[in-house]
Amino acid sequence: MMKGKAVLAFSGGLDTSVVIKYLQDKHKLDVITVTVDVGQEDNLKKISTKAKSLGVLKHYNIDARQEFVDSFIFPAIRANALYQKKYCLATALARPLIAQKVVEVAKKENASALAHGCTGKGNDQVRFDVTYRSGSNLPIIAPIRDLNLTRDVELKYAQKHNIPIDNTAKKFSIDQNLWGRAIEGGDMEDAFSEPPDDAFIWVKTKNLPEKPQYIEIKFENGIPVAVDGKRMRSIELIKYINKKAGASGVGIVDHIEDRVVGIKSREVYETPGATCIIEAHTDLEKMVLTKHELKFKATVDAEWSWLAYSGLWQDPLRSDLDMFINTTQKRVSGTVKLKMFKGSLRVVGRKSEYSLYSHDLATYGAGSTFDQTLGKGFVELWGLQSTEANKLLKKR
Repeated sequence: MMKGKAVLAFSGGLDTSVVIKYLQDKHKLDVITVTVDVGQEDNLKKISTKAKSLGVLKHYNIDARQEFVDSFIFPAIRANALYQKKYCLATALARPLIAQKVVEVAKKENASALAHGCTGKGNDQVRFDVTYRSGSNLPIIAPIRDLNLTRDVELKYAQKHNIPIDNTAKKFSIDQNLWGRAIEGGDMEDAFSEPPDDAFIWVKTKNLPEKPQYIEIKFENGIPVAVDGKRMRSIELIKYINKKAGASGVGIVDHIEDRVVGIKSREVYETPGATCIIEAHTDLEKMVLTKHELKFKATVDAEWSWLAYSGLWQDPLRSDLDMFINTTQKRVSGTVKLKMFKGSLRVVGRKSEYSLYSHDLATYGAGSTFDQTLGKGFVELWGLQSTEANKLLKKR
């Protein structure tokens, strides 16, 4: 006799498949699984079939792609969100949304527990737990963390219980959504070992185009709305840039990352679309915001990225920062041109109706409206304290 119902965020992968069996066998709970579509391009029918074959009471497939873009990716773009200046937060952004959907299903199903398949050494446990606790008082069961399970033990457990595991999962641990693809495990745990080519799906590493490729991204109020002159729905726009940039070898991130739990980990990501969009957005801001706004916003952006990465999406500070960021975005409209060639990416042009760049002021040519004679007095006052301090030091 089962003691109650547990609702589990289910990806269909090794960890969450093993968790179903643990919840059934060790906790004597009926399991309801929830798969949230955030653009991971998995076969949702196949995942549903797998969940049912593992004996779940009920399975939910929830399409949250548009919500993911509107409420998570767009705020991240406006915040130029890169954790430690590298990682576009793809997994970090999706987790609170997935957790919210699990809580909604738990309320609907009158469940007695919430569950996830996170380890005790990763960041995802924080993102799930904080969101679960923000929306519910139900106990949280996390068998992989609670029982200190290693990947080897999980694979043996899966074998013993006839849980099918695909070949990629045996080699790498993958998390994918519309905004990026995270690849962990295997040989890549050696921080000096180059990732094998077969780890990458979105970004080409061989036979790249012999000519530079260009991409133009149009923004309105800090949000990308058109690419290469074509207005597109947001999901299609991100997919289009992902494909085009990936084909030019752009978007592989390989770095050492500080996890929330205190360890350093080697992380490898494929983020072609995010890399291009954030690079273009950051550049456009430089054209339309004052230097004072830019300086302060850089601090805000770094804090926003840290909060999102660290599982504190629910903290009021994150929405407080959004208010400031959104105000700055009212002038972040315009078009940025990017050049891609064999893995390199750079901005080669930008234009905006809100541009603070004035050709007449900046030019060294005959049409300059800048009065150079004002420079002498400005420089004298600008460096006054510095020069006085130096004179004083020399006297002493």
